[in-house]
Amino acid sequence: MEPTGGAPIIVTALFAAADTLFFDDLRRTHFPPERNQLAAHLTMFHHLAPSLHREIKQRLTAETRGVPAPDARIAGLMSLGRGVAFRIDSPALEEIRAGLADAFATVLTPQDRAGWRPHVTIQNKVEPATAKALLQTLEGDFRPRTVRIAGLASWWYRGGPWEPLSRHIFA
Repeated sequence: MEPTGGAPIIVTALFAAADTLFFDDLRRTHFPPERNQLAAHLTMFHHLAPSLHREIKQRLTAETRGVPAPDARIAGLMSLGRGVAFRIDSPALEEIRAGLADAFATVLTPQDRAGWRPHVTIQNKVEPATAKALLQTLEGDFRPRTVRIAGLASWWYRGGPWEPLSRHIFA
């Protein structure tokens, strides 16, 4: 698919089906329904130029083809002020992201140049007191757990639900 209308590209890590279900169940429970338009995801880049679509696909293919899935785990909870997220720890995924950031360094937005905090948002755009209450509830029985990173994906962002551009699955 060719870029249209200057739609930026988002790059994410994809979770295995069971982990996506785990996160999506929490998102359905705690995310304002009118804002919950996406499946659970881990954003790696928020805004890459549409003109890079071929290079993005080539680089994501190179990072995943024949490569074992990186180890990852839910390492803790994060307050987003008006929401809550799970912090994801994956040194191998962080290396992949750093390599892609180097490749696209001259065209990264300030948000994508800033330090990366890998996380999965399970609640956002709620009153701070509501977010704080959920954070306290989840912290009460939190235990780190392994999650499986199944692949990487790129998406067109046109203001609503994301439109798939490419999927790249680890070996």
